[in-house]
Amino acid sequence: MSQWPSAKARRVLAALLRIGWQVKRQTGSHRVLVRAGWADYVFAFHDEEEIGPRMLARIAKHTGLTPGDL
Repeated sequence: MSQWPSAKARRVLAALLRIGWQVKRQTGSHRVLVRAGWADYVFAFHDEEEIGPRMLARIAKHTGLTPGDL
């Protein structure tokens, strides 16, 4: 069982912005996020899309997101 709950993409993006990520540019639903000390990350989800635990764990690996941030 994963420690990650499912969450809407809008909630995940808001959490990323709270921990210091910024939107560098956007084309449709593809947002390129930037944060000092990290490689750019492409967040390619529609706001109403549900993101499952496995994908959240993957996002966390690249962005430093934790379950407590949600």
